[in-house]
Amino acid sequence: MNIQILGTGCPKCKALEAHAREAIVEGGFDASVEKITQMDQIMDMGVMMTPALAIDGVVKSSGKLLSKDQIITIIKSLA
Repeated sequence: MNIQILGTGCPKCKALEAHAREAIVEGGFDASVEKITQMDQIMDMGVMMTPALAIDGVVKSSGKLLSKDQIITIIKSLA
């Protein structure tokens, strides 16, 4: 599983990345984290507000900072 953090590097984007990494560890998921910072790539994925979280190329959230527990819930819903 590839978890993508979409954002230009603002504090909320960095926090979302940290929460995603915590969720992977706590949930014991086999996943990697990729940061996407190029605006053209972000817009190509249909995201207009950052931070955004995508899993395997599918945007699951945009424009808000998800908690670690919210990310765990999203990942579990995909299993």
